[in-house]
Amino acid sequence: MAGVGLIDKDNYDGKITGSVILTCIMAASGGLIFGYDIGISGGVTSMESFLKEFFPEILDKMGKAKQDEYCVFDSQILTAFTSSLYIAGLFASLFATTATKNYGRLAVMLIGGASFFIGAALNASAVNIAMLIIGRIMLGFGVGFTNQATPVYLAEVAPARWRGALTTGFQFFIGIGVLAANLTNLATSLIPNWGWRLSLGLAGVPASILFLAALLIPDTPSSLLQRGHVSAARSALLRLRGPMANIEAELQNIAGSIEAAKVRDKDESQFRRIGRRRYRAQLVMAVAMPLFQQMTGVGVIAFFAPVLFRTVGFGSQSALMSAVILGGVNLISILIASVVVDRYGRKVLFLQGGLQIIICEVAVAWILGSKMGPNGEANLPRGHSIAVLVLMCAYSAGFGWSWGPLSWVVPSEIFPVEIRSAGQSINVAVNLGVTFIQTQVFLSMLCHLKYGVFIFYAAWIAVMTIFVIAFLPETKGVPLDSMMNSVWAHHWFWRRFVVDEEVHQGPVSKT
Repeated sequence: MAGVGLIDKDNYDGKITGSVILTCIMAASGGLIFGYDIGISGGVTSMESFLKEFFPEILDKMGKAKQDEYCVFDSQILTAFTSSLYIAGLFASLFATTATKNYGRLAVMLIGGASFFIGAALNASAVNIAMLIIGRIMLGFGVGFTNQATPVYLAEVAPARWRGALTTGFQFFIGIGVLAANLTNLATSLIPNWGWRLSLGLAGVPASILFLAALLIPDTPSSLLQRGHVSAARSALLRLRGPMANIEAELQNIAGSIEAAKVRDKDESQFRRIGRRRYRAQLVMAVAMPLFQQMTGVGVIAFFAPVLFRTVGFGSQSALMSAVILGGVNLISILIASVVVDRYGRKVLFLQGGLQIIICEVAVAWILGSKMGPNGEANLPRGHSIAVLVLMCAYSAGFGWSWGPLSWVVPSEIFPVEIRSAGQSINVAVNLGVTFIQTQVFLSMLCHLKYGVFIFYAAWIAVMTIFVIAFLPETKGVPLDSMMNSVWAHHWFWRRFVVDEEVHQGPVSKT
């Protein structure tokens, strides 16, 4: 319907309240499980006690007097330990669409927390590789469900003016999870024989935090209205905006968008609907944003940070400490993003962060290539090892205030209600699918491309930056249910696809 979703955002009583802050903090804790897993797996796979238990052949390669440093950890079974989680998460995120529609976002978050807890218990008690992989699959189900529900939950409950800051909370908690995992690995690596079990088992802590948080917060007004719970939606919105707030304009806009979607798209699945010409921009972004986020190389660098630092000359403890430093820098940069994202917008952070990442990756490639040799036969001098660490910290900072949080913020806010669950499922599925491929092939890439792997990622970031300049509109401060007509209908490229099907009858002209 033309006009639905066009209520002026200034009529919203969208003030920041203690209730909405507390609710967003509790919901954003869903990022803990993803972050903890990202940080814990790389550290565990660099522990000698873990390698001795499951991958003794890697220890044998590490003990050789002469070796190609880039290829020490090249093992498909070892990378399968990390990557199996992400293929499971991919399938879980797609199934989560139906669960979200029928039972709400909180139910999906509860399922995610419970599944992750089971996976942590299996990994901590593993006695063979098969048990490790099964545990990782359960962790993957938890990540898939949680990543599908949490960012959209945050976008739906946050006031439009503060949505960027509050939605970055998901990435902030991912950062907390990564840092907590790195610190855990640093401590447990001192425990002989079974320290790795403690690292993997403590994944049950963030899973428990998420589960308890989901029991204490309301579902989103949009989700409640979609399932016909009008009074509950009104109560939830009052709780979020404050008991004295005028919520009628916002509630009317949400309800109008949902009713219009029902009339226009009756008996059509969301996955089929998102393929329509009208939603071409949203479909492209659902694929491009997570793809590009992972092609910064951050996922594999985060997973394998201790392995990477050992490759360039750090000892086991020094490598784990370096990963802790990297995690701390990333966390601080996410905080910076939350402060500036609603003031300066999304695009400026994407562009600045992208340029910073390119410079750092090219510089790292130059240092490794010039000092370690083309085949990694020379040890990296101490001073140059520290330079690599500094550059990786600058890289982490650039990612932390650009592609890190914004790749969750932008997809969570651009989908109209009628395709929101499907759009977020595609976003998460692509993210986890690319992460699976990356983690499975990264150590082999490192072995074959050597320092050139950083050039590979720098080239991708150049492409991504051009894409943002040309095709990503600014979305700051725009209410979710006004996004289609306020943003996409005025973009130089995407406006040709935004056709109001109730106004323009007949076939759509080709472009």
